[in-house]
Amino acid sequence: MGQADLRFGSSSGVAVAKSKAATEEEAVADIAEQLPSDDTALVLVFLSPHYDPHRFIAETAARFADTLVCGCTTAGELAPDGWDENSVVALAFSRQDFSVAHRPILNLQNFRVEDGRRIGAELRQELRANSDVDGGNPFGLVLIDGLCRREEAVMSALYASLDDIPVVGGSAGDGLRFEKTFVFFDGEAHTNAALLILLNTSLPFRVFKCDNFEPRTQKMVVTEADIENRTVKELNAEPAAQEYSRVVGIMDAKLDPFSFASHPVLVRVGGSYYARSIQRVEPDGSLHFFCAIDEGMVLTAATSRSLVGATRDMFAETENQIGDVSLYIGFECLFRRLDAEQHQLARDMSELYRRHRVVGFQTYGEQFGSMHVNQTFTGVAIGRRPA
Repeated sequence: MGQADLRFGSSSGVAVAKSKAATEEEAVADIAEQLPSDDTALVLVFLSPHYDPHRFIAETAARFADTLVCGCTTAGELAPDGWDENSVVALAFSRQDFSVAHRPILNLQNFRVEDGRRIGAELRQELRANSDVDGGNPFGLVLIDGLCRREEAVMSALYASLDDIPVVGGSAGDGLRFEKTFVFFDGEAHTNAALLILLNTSLPFRVFKCDNFEPRTQKMVVTEADIENRTVKELNAEPAAQEYSRVVGIMDAKLDPFSFASHPVLVRVGGSYYARSIQRVEPDGSLHFFCAIDEGMVLTAATSRSLVGATRDMFAETENQIGDVSLYIGFECLFRRLDAEQHQLARDMSELYRRHRVVGFQTYGEQFGSMHVNQTFTGVAIGRRPA
């Protein structure tokens, strides 16, 4: 059985629950017991692939029949008691503090930019027309199939239509299997789909992005690539895996998820650097990326700052801006966890998240504004209602 971390109260509009029950039915019952039974605008669930997603979401939607239920599968859970696996985490948003509008995006392989812009504009207008929150401000959450390879197109189109509403989110995960990920809405688990949720709230909030990498001088140019499949065949006119290993300095190491987690590459966009993570080495020595790539793209080798220190600084900066934070809704790259494990920092990071009340999931990619990024921690901090 889990333990409820937050209830709707005088200062916080979000309640949180966690379960590690053995079956889907038991986990749903456990979550329902912990969350408020009424006055709920949205239940958001993040589900380990340890559970059957179809059975879980059908049971959850039936249990919360009068409430919007959304969510996705994970590559790990950010639970009230720290990092976890093989669990389900749920958040309930109160009607007093949040008005919610949502819209699914289906058939992502045929996604068109004009469709995304239309969906974003319509949903923005719907939220404005139907919001019951006085004097609120909106933010958006995006959940998307983590294996669809369409995140950049979706985020660019949606963000352009949202009139500067801040948006964050995560790409659904499947542990370390990379086989199939699911997004939940309308009582079903969907692949090849995304979900845009807009929330209007009178509570203070701040969206955030945190990473711990800085650029080095070494560069790699993508000289041959399969753009559609996010696969780089050559870097600097050399076989991709071989040249990557040479430039980042891991010539003697086997390339595996831990190697990629410790040695991401960066892309410069608009004067800022964003991490691009490599998912795997293909049998022919090419590199398969989590983010979109293109021929001619310049990749910069990265050096690491303290993972714990950079994250702690982000928490401090957020609390300086909006005051006491009731919780952080977080979307964290799976490779940040692997990097922490590689450097024996997992316990420190988990405890840091527990102390700061971080709830969310570990992802196959993170969304921030119009960007799809990797090896990053994004999300929204929710402050407390003024006394």
